[in-house]
Amino acid sequence: MFTGIVEELGRVEKIVKKDKGVQLHIKASKVLEDVKLGDSICTNGVCLTVVEHSNAHFAADVMHETLRISTLGKLKTNESVNLERAMLAGGRFGGHIVSGHIDGVGTIKSIQDNGISKIFTIDMPESVAKYTVMKGSVTIDGISLTICGLERDSFQVSIIPHTLSNTVLSFKSAGDSVNLEGDIIGKYVERLMGFKSDEAAKKSNLTANFLAENGFL
Repeated sequence: MFTGIVEELGRVEKIVKKDKGVQLHIKASKVLEDVKLGDSICTNGVCLTVVEHSNAHFAADVMHETLRISTLGKLKTNESVNLERAMLAGGRFGGHIVSGHIDGVGTIKSIQDNGISKIFTIDMPESVAKYTVMKGSVTIDGISLTICGLERDSFQVSIIPHTLSNTVLSFKSAGDSVNLEGDIIGKYVERLMGFKSDEAAKKSNLTANFLAENGFL
């Protein structure tokens, strides 16, 4: 589990192709201060497991499914990535609960100046849209951000200079893809509202025939 507060920018040293996946080798420093094999490091919003490390880099295997549903498959050597270690139980919780499990890939529609900040407008797929609310939290490439504008298939976030200069957003332009993760609270609410126990299902008198006879189908 993470908080969406990026600790440092890492750099992709090399990408080793493997059967139905790749192994990323990433140069870093701060996130390696107390690293151990098997630790989790959020990389551009994706939770990866450390399988190799030194005092200046770590390696993580990325399976085909992760490459398919995220932007990690588009990474190139020397490209910068957002890095964050898993949260400590006794640490400050500066962002929001981030699982590192991507809900979809969005596209930067526009970037506009707004005083000291920049407004990013992001087009999002339905898999992310259903978990977004005005003033709610969203994760962009592992960064915890607050939604300041919301449409059916897009949202806006305001990026302050500190966030811009310390994350990969400083390298982004309109048309670029970003990893998106919705607020996990929305996912639990969705599951709770839609869940029926076996017992409740057995007691229900609703059938497809009933609904059709009464004009619902």
